[in-house]
Amino acid sequence: MRQGFNIGYFFKEGFLSVFSHGLMSFAAVCMIVACLIIMGSFSLLAMNVDKNLKQLEDENEFLAYIDESYTEYEINKLSEQVRALDNVASVKFIAKEEAKAAYLEGHEGDGLYANIPDDVFRDRLSIHVVDLSRFTETVEAVKALPGVAGHRAEGELAEGFVAVRNAVTAVAWVLIAILAAVSLFIIANTIRLATFARREEIAIMKMCGATDGFIRGPFVVEGLILGLMGAVVAFVIQWAVYAAVCRAFVNSGAVTLFHLMEFREIWGRVLSVFLLSGAGIGAVGSGFAIRRFLQV
Repeated sequence: MRQGFNIGYFFKEGFLSVFSHGLMSFAAVCMIVACLIIMGSFSLLAMNVDKNLKQLEDENEFLAYIDESYTEYEINKLSEQVRALDNVASVKFIAKEEAKAAYLEGHEGDGLYANIPDDVFRDRLSIHVVDLSRFTETVEAVKALPGVAGHRAEGELAEGFVAVRNAVTAVAWVLIAILAAVSLFIIANTIRLATFARREEIAIMKMCGATDGFIRGPFVVEGLILGLMGAVVAFVIQWAVYAAVCRAFVNSGAVTLFHLMEFREIWGRVLSVFLLSGAGIGAVGSGFAIRRFLQV
């Protein structure tokens, strides 16, 4: 019963403190909103870059041209050798006739290409890789196999794409860490200002035998409430900003180059992270703020 009474007291006092320190509470919520939106924006950027680069990985391929003297049996053996290589996801044989038909699809109605003989094209293997960061290594391994007369690898810059993705992800994590620290500092100082006005009350409670946990409870609840309020407001604003950015991309035509995830696909994850981050920042910041005043 005593524990239940304490919890009720904590929440009652926490709610009263939020509204009694109106201006300071508003400032704390605004700072949490700003920090969460900045963190959320960079996180969403990292998620979109990662998704687009993963799509490039899935679509990425290179062609290995087969020696024209190779028989069907030898081509099958070569396909098996390529398929057995490390980092090869799939291998597809493309006959010269199929390659010609695919080429002519892009030149329909142009009589100049209509009579191209089949022997201009070569049988080839279309090869997809597993790990894009090892793309060049895989191309070199395929080139070294007997029967491979050449190759075409339009995605040889793919390893650079991986570096870009890793850099963006690293920057996002660094910014998240920095902004989380800034948020903790801001909420701690905001609660500290509110606590300073009650320092005499805290001293009297300490002398009357109140435990540190009993005194700290309402302040932690106050920070928790401020953090959750900031998280909800930040989520609504983030959704609106992200939707506006998506509309701008669609209207500009850039969506054909860079595909943005729809917010309804990720809103649950974003809301969960915002709520956990806001609550954590508020509660931890409040805990740090009150610690000084408990040393009576």
